[in-house]
Amino acid sequence: MTVYVDQPAYPYGRMVMCHMLADSLDELHAMADRIGIRRKWFQASPPHSVPHYDICKSKRALAVAAGAVELTSRKEQVEMIRRLREHKGYEDEN
Repeated sequence: MTVYVDQPAYPYGRMVMCHMLADSLDELHAMADRIGIRRKWFQASPPHSVPHYDICKSKRALAVAAGAVELTSRKEQVEMIRRLREHKGYEDEN
């Protein structure tokens, strides 16, 4: 099981955000707790995306330091989202 972060590319006010995804919701929430992301920022957004958190660059750095895998290209991000969408049972987790 792994947590992933893509490249910061999404403006939000004065910040630039990225996505934090994971192989399981438990792991996603555990990383969010570990790096200080509030659960209210969780986005469960099927069918258009996958459950994720939008995080700023400083939280991304904390996630990477805590073991998150960096997705270095748009292609990697798209492939990961596709794989997570196909992951059976993902939507059924709390």
